[in-house]
Amino acid sequence: MPTPRTVLLTGAAGAVGTMMRELLPAYGYELRLLDMAPVAGAPEAIVADLADREALREAVRGVDAIVHLAGVSLEAEFETILAANITGLHHVYEAAREEGVGRIVFASSNHAVGFTPRPREGDPLIPVHTPHRPDTFYGLSKSFGEDLAQYYWDKHGLETVSVRIGSCVPEPSAVRMLSTWLSPADCARLVHAALAAEGVGHTVVYGSSANTRLWWDLSSARELGYEPQDDSEPYAEGLIAEQGLPKDDDPAHAHIGGHFCTNPPRWPH
Repeated sequence: MPTPRTVLLTGAAGAVGTMMRELLPAYGYELRLLDMAPVAGAPEAIVADLADREALREAVRGVDAIVHLAGVSLEAEFETILAANITGLHHVYEAAREEGVGRIVFASSNHAVGFTPRPREGDPLIPVHTPHRPDTFYGLSKSFGEDLAQYYWDKHGLETVSVRIGSCVPEPSAVRMLSTWLSPADCARLVHAALAAEGVGHTVVYGSSANTRLWWDLSSARELGYEPQDDSEPYAEGLIAEQGLPKDDDPAHAHIGGHFCTNPPRWPH
């Protein structure tokens, strides 16, 4: 498909959405913004809930692609996750199908495979085809999202790049993030690659920077044209001095999902 120019960005008022609406226009995209809350500084943004199918269809009409960041981003009661991350995601895909949108970049999460054991020194990187092992209802919803994306590609020819986002924050704030950090600039590079690459079908990629302590294999992201530029290592000395290295017998550090496996942060923030 040609490189899309008009892109619907859902979840535009959220943390990652705010960074992407600031960074993606530099790649030549015209963004149409949507969130269930007003978007600061963007009175033109569409304020709508993912439950509103009519509003969603209107929002996607005429766009070339969708970057879907909206939804519940932490653990919550299953009913809350179901409404936003499962039913709401289905509404997004149906609106895209009905309006002929060719591609979605779906914000999946490393928590779709969160109970995968954390690699030790010398272990191979975790591949994208590792089985789903969600660590929360939130992670379960991301596993569902990847499967939904596969279904819409096989059934309807709607392409998706599912990005298993690590920790997309300006700076890593925990030792775990030395392995999972995705800098905002690299996130924009990855989203651009996911929008611009040809013939993606349904491609699953891990979303992180080129971290020295990386846990997972970025090869499928690189095949899209993603070239990460950042590394968490400059933050390592200070974080390790403050927090110490994870202990192998600590349940909160035994899996790549970290404390999501033991005591997950709850929605809302």
